[in-house]
Amino acid sequence: MTMMTMAGALNDGLRHALDDDPTVVLLGEDIGRLGGVFRVTDGLQRDFGADRVMDTPLAEAGIMGVAVGLAYRGYRPVVEIQFDGFVYPAVDQLVTQVARTHYRTGGTVRMPITVRIPYGGGIGAVEHHSESPEAYFAHTPGLRVVTCANPQDAHTMIRQAIASEDPVVFFEPKRRYWVKGEVSDDLDGALPLDRARVVVEGTDVTVAAYGPLVVTARDAALAAADDGLSVEVVDLRSLAPLDLDTLEVSVRKTGRLVVTHEAQRNGGLAAEVAASITESCFDALRSAPVRVTGFDTPYPAAKVEDHFLPDLDRLLDAVDRVMGRANSLSGWRAS
Repeated sequence: MTMMTMAGALNDGLRHALDDDPTVVLLGEDIGRLGGVFRVTDGLQRDFGADRVMDTPLAEAGIMGVAVGLAYRGYRPVVEIQFDGFVYPAVDQLVTQVARTHYRTGGTVRMPITVRIPYGGGIGAVEHHSESPEAYFAHTPGLRVVTCANPQDAHTMIRQAIASEDPVVFFEPKRRYWVKGEVSDDLDGALPLDRARVVVEGTDVTVAAYGPLVVTARDAALAAADDGLSVEVVDLRSLAPLDLDTLEVSVRKTGRLVVTHEAQRNGGLAAEVAASITESCFDALRSAPVRVTGFDTPYPAAKVEDHFLPDLDRLLDAVDRVMGRANSLSGWRAS
């Protein structure tokens, strides 16, 4: 086990993938000589050469188109989109080509492309640099969509994504890049890419989170424990497909669900999770599921982003709501 930041764990995972498979190639803006704006690819071009770690023009549609061509020729491209809000020019290629080619060709052509996207707020940046566009891709059949919440998962999941025969959109929570944790490079016994994980066990309320808000959910569980509540935290990890089986087991135990993400509320992943759990666990629910999300506005200026992002207080307030305790909406305490 080695202590690493999440950025360092991703770098080490990419290094393992490049070492293990000569068909793995990396491409993106400033990923070579600079090592990426977050230095996730630092040193890789030096060690593997410019033919395998390629700097590209500032043209996301072109980058994705090149990745499609490389995949057709038997390579495993790993594309870096420099910031979350820069992915939109590449959506045409991702949705109309990458996601559909396996289906379109009757299973004869696969697109083993991994698209790395730093996402989310909390770094004092502006729109196009702090967005959470995961719902667009989770809505697209043919794409796997995953996100990591700690250095170990970052290392393991990026290697699993690159090895997958399916296209994977890999969201990296940029405000957690510098969080440290122990990392093992052993993949034996690793959780499958499409499985959720219970990170804190509890009996009163299930809080489902992913990416940057898993840490916030764990903090909420600790704070709630001081108030006599037992909160179970489930890290979804895979957003498409969702591991609803793991979540259902948790909700049937607790009878209550809070779902949280940074993305805007309308049409977000929290709505899908809440609807799916309501359908499958209606008989076990003791209260309606509650969503804690960003607001339905464009991402705000950096000086007010703390008001946009779900935080500890908002999560604890949601826990109070599903428990029937006094909260910001009711102001009353259930008998």
